[in-house]
Amino acid sequence: MIAKSFERIHRSNLAGMGIIPLCFKAGEDADTLGLTGHERYTIHLPTNVSDIKPGQDVTVTTDTGKSFTCTLRFDTEV
Repeated sequence: MIAKSFERIHRSNLAGMGIIPLCFKAGEDADTLGLTGHERYTIHLPTNVSDIKPGQDVTVTTDTGKSFTCTLRFDTEV
């Protein structure tokens, strides 16, 4: 899930359900990036789960060829 921000409890609940909470970078959102919500997204995460770090940046690519960076909102070690 990609959002502008998350409340702590919502972020924790998402992670507990296996959903990756991602935040747009400052000054970016779906409108500024020209996203409609109909795209398919590929989230480029490290292959090894131990390489996933709290607050790291990840690249997201859409099926329309757009690419942007989001912040991974796991705020504690995986």
